[in-house]
Amino acid sequence: MLTIRPQTDSDIDAVAAVHLRTWQVAYAGIVPAHFLDALRLEVFAARRREDVHGTTLVAAEDGTVIGFAHIGPYREDDGSRNPAHGELYALYVAPERWNTGAGRALIEAAEKELAGAYPDMRLFVLEENHRARRFYERAGLHPDGERDLWRPRGTTVDLPELRYAKAL
Repeated sequence: MLTIRPQTDSDIDAVAAVHLRTWQVAYAGIVPAHFLDALRLEVFAARRREDVHGTTLVAAEDGTVIGFAHIGPYREDDGSRNPAHGELYALYVAPERWNTGAGRALIEAAEKELAGAYPDMRLFVLEENHRARRFYERAGLHPDGERDLWRPRGTTVDLPELRYAKAL
């Protein structure tokens, strides 16, 4: 049975593993392969342990973490947090669990959590990530006209991102 709950310290390694594996599958053909190949589990786990912003919700099935959503106040370009808007920083589900309803359950839980504090939810998605864009659009989010570029560390590639938004 699928449950959505707050992340605990004992979930961090499992969440990092889902995050890493999903990046390598979902971003293949979008993000340079050498960047994806260089990703390391210990780095993902360390970042999760150091993150003091926001809330992480996990999707667990029979006690096994299969996905997560990370939410909090909107991040501005200068790195500050804007408490006037909520943001879905990340939503990832293990590739072998795609199309099972886990992503839908996570985004609904994220929206419910954010709705208590913010009037809307924003997120950035890579323009070429058509699978994720379809998922977000089915969940009622739509591009709001804001664009950005993301450059993976150690590369010279600028990848266009679109901002999606939804009133809560």
